[in-house]
Amino acid sequence: MTDIRLLVLDMAGTTVADGGLVERAFAAAAAELGVEPGSADHAEKLAYVRATMGESKISVFRHLFGEESLAERANSAFEKAYAELVDGGHVTEIPGARAAVEELRADGRTVVLTTGFARVTQDAILDTLGWRELVPLTLCPADAGGRGRPYPDMVLTAFLRTGAADDVRQVAVVGDTSYDMLSGVRAGAGLVGGVLTGAHQEAALRTAGATHVLGSVVELPALVRGVDPA
Repeated sequence: MTDIRLLVLDMAGTTVADGGLVERAFAAAAAELGVEPGSADHAEKLAYVRATMGESKISVFRHLFGEESLAERANSAFEKAYAELVDGGHVTEIPGARAAVEELRADGRTVVLTTGFARVTQDAILDTLGWRELVPLTLCPADAGGRGRPYPDMVLTAFLRTGAADDVRQVAVVGDTSYDMLSGVRAGAGLVGGVLTGAHQEAALRTAGATHVLGSVVELPALVRGVDPA
């Protein structure tokens, strides 16, 4: 555990608290495509959004609406609504997240922040929190060839672009959803950590391959130093 050199951390739900903004932004996307609020169709689509937290949002909308043009319309409406909510001050850091990242970096480890959102939304969150200089690299699905979680692409892109680790087993992947866990497993990460500050509970995280489940990202520096929290 003490040989972890690169940590790939999710944003919303893991290092960033957004207070359910994904569901609020989805409502705007659904309205854009004429999905009636309160209808069975709306409820079914919202259930899918909840079940796939952590996945690339354009992939979610491709599943929900089929045609690429419809998916892109829904995604644009979602990103616009989410960005407006971010600008309205509705996102904060998970308590202690920035300090945890700074502690990891002070130990000589490299930290990369990833998201399933588009780059414009990711940048809006980073700007709101003042996190532009917090880490050397941030990634969204487009930065990794277009495939987000549960694919391993963003983790492997972080591995290749930073050069911080010699072996994928020296990589830790941390997130709040089963899709984060799957991406870490598929990338061959030595540590796949779930946190309980976001979308999914311990059972789902363990089933998807979590090697560790933490109360929050605040526990991560001690874990990678080899002090396994109870």
